[in-house]
Amino acid sequence: MTSVPGRRSSTFTRLLRHGFTDPSAAERLLDSPELSAVRDDPVLLEALGGTADPDLALLGLVRLLEAQTGATGRQELLDTLISAKPLRDRLLGVLGASEALADHLARHADDWQALVTYEARDLHPGVTEFEHGLAEATDPVSLRVAYRRCLLSIAARDVCGTTEVSETAAELADLATATLRAALALAEAAVPEDAALCRLAVVAMGKCGGHELNYVSDVDVIFVGEAVNGADEDKALRAAARLAAHMMRICSANTVEGTIWPVDANLRPEGRNGPLVRTLASHRAYYQRWAKTWEFQALLKARPVAGDLALGEEYVAALRPLVWQAAERENFVADVQKMRRRVIDNIPTAEVDRQLKLGPGGLRDVEFAVQMLQLVHGRTDTSLRSGTTLDALGALATGGYVGRADAAQLDHAYRFLRSLEHRIQLFRLRRTHLVPEDDADLRRIGRSLGLRTDPVASLTREWRRHASVVRRLHEKLFYRPLLDAVAQLAPGEARLSAEAARERLVALGYADPAAALRHLEALASGVTRKAAIQRTLLPVLLGWFAESADPDAGLLNFRKVSDALGRTPWYLRLLRDEGAAAENLARVLSAGRLAPDLLLRAPEAVALLGDGEAGLRPRTRAHLEQEVLAAVRRAEGAAQAVDVARGIRRREMFRTAATDIIGSYGTESQPAEADQGALVDLVGGAVSDLTAATLAGTLRAVVREGWGDTLPTRFAIIGMGRFGGHELSYGSDADVLFVHEPRDGVDEREAADAAGKVVAEMRRLLQTPSADPPLLIDAGLRPEGRSGPLVRTLGSYEAYYRRWSLVWERHALLRAEHVAGDEELGRRFVELIDPLRYPPAGLGEDDVREIRRLKARMESERLPRGTDPKLHVKLGPGGLSDVEWTVQLIQLRHAAHEPGLRTTRTREALAAAHAAGLISADDAGILDEAWVLATGVRNAVMLVRGRAGDTFPADPRDLAAVGRYLGYGAGHAGDMLDVYRRTARRARGVMEELFYGGS
Repeated sequence: MTSVPGRRSSTFTRLLRHGFTDPSAAERLLDSPELSAVRDDPVLLEALGGTADPDLALLGLVRLLEAQTGATGRQELLDTLISAKPLRDRLLGVLGASEALADHLARHADDWQALVTYEARDLHPGVTEFEHGLAEATDPVSLRVAYRRCLLSIAARDVCGTTEVSETAAELADLATATLRAALALAEAAVPEDAALCRLAVVAMGKCGGHELNYVSDVDVIFVGEAVNGADEDKALRAAARLAAHMMRICSANTVEGTIWPVDANLRPEGRNGPLVRTLASHRAYYQRWAKTWEFQALLKARPVAGDLALGEEYVAALRPLVWQAAERENFVADVQKMRRRVIDNIPTAEVDRQLKLGPGGLRDVEFAVQMLQLVHGRTDTSLRSGTTLDALGALATGGYVGRADAAQLDHAYRFLRSLEHRIQLFRLRRTHLVPEDDADLRRIGRSLGLRTDPVASLTREWRRHASVVRRLHEKLFYRPLLDAVAQLAPGEARLSAEAARERLVALGYADPAAALRHLEALASGVTRKAAIQRTLLPVLLGWFAESADPDAGLLNFRKVSDALGRTPWYLRLLRDEGAAAENLARVLSAGRLAPDLLLRAPEAVALLGDGEAGLRPRTRAHLEQEVLAAVRRAEGAAQAVDVARGIRRREMFRTAATDIIGSYGTESQPAEADQGALVDLVGGAVSDLTAATLAGTLRAVVREGWGDTLPTRFAIIGMGRFGGHELSYGSDADVLFVHEPRDGVDEREAADAAGKVVAEMRRLLQTPSADPPLLIDAGLRPEGRSGPLVRTLGSYEAYYRRWSLVWERHALLRAEHVAGDEELGRRFVELIDPLRYPPAGLGEDDVREIRRLKARMESERLPRGTDPKLHVKLGPGGLSDVEWTVQLIQLRHAAHEPGLRTTRTREALAAAHAAGLISADDAGILDEAWVLATGVRNAVMLVRGRAGDTFPADPRDLAAVGRYLGYGAGHAGDMLDVYRRTARRARGVMEELFYGGS
């Protein structure tokens, strides 16, 4: 082919126009002797331009022509190619889409003739036709050649559009069936004595069983074996195992013709650790006693395909009833969802965005959603029991279990994603589910799917769009029909029956499905804007509720909040437009009683959930005091002022609880907080700061009402116990000491009376019944305990501590810190007690013995009767008391000489003790872990039950909710208790050595 130098030939231009990316190379190929007779034929160029990759198709054609034996063979191929359009489209279509099949044709030059025939029976071949195509195979190598020859015809129909994706997948499954039968026949022929001893059934699972196989996929199977009449069962099973293993090797071993595909038997009972072949009775026993939810889910696709088909049918008949009981198992939906999340979590980070099968919005999302619905409703509706995903999806839509529009969108998306998967695998016949990154690959795939205008961009756009549809619908698929069943807005549309809706809610974990349906009806019915927005939100909210331990409470609480705020425009806008707000609300409403109770007393606090991280971040003590004191100034009278302060406290308590819950559960965009200690510190600091600000505001309100701007005596509040240690929990009382000092010229009696009235009025106002939770003030740690005066002067404290203080009082003062009132007086009080709690000479032996005696007495006398000591997080072995007393003994002994120990906070003191070499890193870690876990349990119990507790709840649902807060999934509350016992046991061992064992 010649052209004027410097100018492109007309052929070059035509090649560009027909989609060639390397016209120069294409010109050279067209000039090759093999194509000389047809190089100018417009039919050939037009046909090449219609392929997925014209350059690849032309190269494959030249290689095929070169492989023909002699000129006669080449001429026959060229004549047929030019004159027979069906062959031309099929052959060039395959060559332009599959490098691997082009390689096969170059090695087996006559196999192109498998594409010549074009009769009706060739359009939709089944197992019989494929068995005929494999019949001449006599060994693994010839089986591979025959398999590829059959695959050629499937690929040809696929790339030419003769079959659509579900038909292609079914043909691939039928070819796999025929191949398994041929491989088993070869194995039996090799060892006929083994075949004579046993009956062996091959049951296909997964995509092969579901009649929806990929081009290259593991073929999942389960083997069932029985002895023939009169044979020994053990010998028969060993023979069957040898046959099964040989059959697997025939299919999966690498030969000069490569491999077919791996045969995977790991779905069998006990997986790779279990026997390869079991009897039917052994299978039945395993599934009745030991099988997990996912194993029943896998059985949805079980289908006998090879060997003794009658035995295979017996297997399916025996186990199928168990499949339809799986949805009745405890935590069924949670188990399925957990397995789906585990699959996503195990995808390498670099691959998540390209994962077509396993990633979010991928094929597995559709399959999991469909299979869950089948397991729930297939018990009573046999029309749903298909193993094929698209057939099952269609049946679900027909029965009203899935909305027709949702099912149609999902069907379309699934077909596109499967087509994309097929084209990716067809190129090199390799098992992959990753969308390629190379533009040349994307161009070929896009063109093969009919995207001829800017195929790379079009393919990426279509893929993302369909994945987005799947992501949006796969969860909603489960929940939206529940709303359609109660809202009844589309007359004539098939919808869930009341019984089907009940089944679905029970499967989701709702204990009272009738009440749940009433709530859904109230929320979703009607044509108001509120109902429309809630119908959009509820499918997603129901999914989030279902992930909690108490979905019923989540739904009920959402209805209450909606009833209170549903007419408020900002509330509906918040939920509609702030994606995080809706999920945060769902987590908070379904995690227990405390947060919803706090929210429902002032529902407008829901706005905090949509204000990003700033809305959920606890505020500092300075900010809280500033707001509380400003509110007190504006109030009319102490009662109103304290009501406002308590309202702020309730709102901020909700903010802290919401932050804690969301941090513990995590959200779709933010994983759960991995450091439980960080959450414990956050809650302890936030609640302590809030308590201090509330006391400061209450003190200001009481003084202002009774004495104006100035009280006759300086007055300070000293935090004690967990309050002073910044370790308050949600339900903790405020342990305090009250100290005052008469102002100059004020009579001591007048000052004492004023201070006493302040204390009494503060306690009354903070405990007055109202919509806000009370704040209980406990002054039991004061000198002389409950027998002594509630408030003393600084001088009285100094005299008492100098003359009468006992070791337990010095011990208690380790947590003392000024929290409210006169700062100067508070500072002087702390200076007064420092020599007592940090004695310069340390502790004498008598004092150490007394502390140990007090600790032992507390353990024996204060533990509630009937309580399991090992699960009491405060007083039990290895609980809070053990850790704190151990740390505090170290402080009393060494803080005078180790400044780092002079802190009121347990974890800080423990870290300082380790830094000072007073405790080993291992022991410090054990004590810290136990303290954090015990504190987390206390916080969880309060969040879940709405009241304080130091033991794990007895109610199973409450116990499960505590487990969810601590990171344990459904059904793992027992694991949580085991971990607590083990952690506490180790801490007790350290405590006994450091507290009781040291000198």
